[in-house]
Amino acid sequence: MHVDQINKANLPKHIAIIMDGNGRWAKKKGAKRIFGHKSAIKAVRESAEACAELGVAYLTLYAFSTENWNRPKIEVDALMELLILTISNETETLIKNNIRLNTIGAIEKLPRGCIHKLQEAKRATHNNNGMVLNLALNYSGRWEITEMVKKIATKVEQGTVSPSEIQQEDIQQYLETAEMPDPELLIRTSGELRISNFLLWQIAYTELFITEILWPDFRKEHLYGAIYAYQHRERRFGKTSEQIKI
Repeated sequence: MHVDQINKANLPKHIAIIMDGNGRWAKKKGAKRIFGHKSAIKAVRESAEACAELGVAYLTLYAFSTENWNRPKIEVDALMELLILTISNETETLIKNNIRLNTIGAIEKLPRGCIHKLQEAKRATHNNNGMVLNLALNYSGRWEITEMVKKIATKVEQGTVSPSEIQQEDIQQYLETAEMPDPELLIRTSGELRISNFLLWQIAYTELFITEILWPDFRKEHLYGAIYAYQHRERRFGKTSEQIKI
């Protein structure tokens, strides 16, 4: 798929990606899983650059879930070290492409070194006014919804919010993504047909695009293909086709 086939007047404002298949990619190469994670950095770079070049406003990458802590300790430790290294190496690329780094998730529970590098990168890209790159780290949809419920319950307990007055818009403002639109397009690599606890509230009407491509092999042309497919779908939001065409 070539970029010229994309209708830039009909871009999704927010794209989310479940980056899956690193371990299987490494296994096919006869290597350890961490080799797959290291090899996936190029896919992250190309996806971010392609979205920024097109004019996509937000890109959210599912980098590390709350459930990933259950993986073998050696893999988790290697992932944290890789995260630190990647942030250090890619900050200049973010600045070059006018991309602002943001995070969603319980970042405060990450290793201190990761938190420090994330804070540095956020400060370095703070004044960039192009695309926002969201890294979902120590994140899960159920965790986010649980935290949202706690915040609203506190407001009710304080008497500043009445339960009968709570609307969907009120819930939105307590989510990690409060200041951005819901994703219009969710891409999942590796062919797995599940959401994996990602942005559960936000993807109520998101278009799903599943590709058999393993994440380390994902390139700009694959992103263009997903956007092209999105642009040729009819988004009805509960309405009929006839209502949409009026």
